[in-house]
Amino acid sequence: MRVTVTGGAGFIGSNLVHQLLRNPAIGAVTVIDDCSTGTVERLAADRSAIDFRLASILDPDAVTDAVAGADAVVHLAALGSVPRSIQHPLASHHANATGTLQVLEACRRADGPLLIAASSSSVYGANPRLPRAEDSVTMPVSPYAVTKLATEAYLGAYHASFGLPVLPLRLFNVFGPGQRAGHPYAAVIPRFITAMLAGEPIQVHGDGTQTRDWTFVDTVCQVIGAAIVDRVTSPWPVNLAFGTQHSVLEVATEIADLLGRELTVEHTAPRPGDVAHSHADPARLRALFPAVTTCGLREGLARTIAWHHELGEVSRCTS
Repeated sequence: MRVTVTGGAGFIGSNLVHQLLRNPAIGAVTVIDDCSTGTVERLAADRSAIDFRLASILDPDAVTDAVAGADAVVHLAALGSVPRSIQHPLASHHANATGTLQVLEACRRADGPLLIAASSSSVYGANPRLPRAEDSVTMPVSPYAVTKLATEAYLGAYHASFGLPVLPLRLFNVFGPGQRAGHPYAAVIPRFITAMLAGEPIQVHGDGTQTRDWTFVDTVCQVIGAAIVDRVTSPWPVNLAFGTQHSVLEVATEIADLLGRELTVEHTAPRPGDVAHSHADPARLRALFPAVTTCGLREGLARTIAWHHELGEVSRCTS
């Protein structure tokens, strides 16, 4: 099988590429990424085995070429981050909504490879219903969430209009090796790890009691890989999380315990667009992927911290 990954130089994308190359059912992997948020260094270990295209998904010719001959396309390219979308809503729309449309058009021209696309739990937004079930009313509260809702809608429309096989996956707070801090839109787990390694207090937006369904990146890649090989399709969104609830402060406490560091917290104002609580109803996911195995929070954090150790952050931050 031939697979094309958009955004393959990003955090999730690079982890996925690494797993795909070790799957005997996958014969070739093409990556298209403009490296506006990803880095080609993430793919260094696998670079010789990848057909890498440094290009934007907003370039229709580049996307068409990258998708040609693919049996499956995994669409991960996006401008992530709720805060980024609030600061730059037009850029988020172009990259996420228009970019998805370009990928869909390329797939349609390529006679319909399976298209798996990343959506987000942020589409549930202000809806207080828990757990988050796919039939819940979507109430997005950020431009980013709207772009992901558009992604889902476009996939459903192309399935209905053109018969394109699709699978929109709603991702929940993915974490793991390869996710870096050091930029304004960094996710909370790498920020916490980096701060604690440096002996600095962590910054928590709000009171820290907000809960999330933290999902280890290897599990996400496992599901996507199974979807490719087994050709799992659904015109309806599928949650990719398992119904666990851990607060931001619980995560911080686990990290401090694993590192053997004292936890010092500085609370800041809540961020616009953030929701108080979010965890998934995994019933649809379990029905489609009954063999999927999960990674617990503590194990996932330990593996993530081990990756930070491999980077040399401990010696660099404590010297």
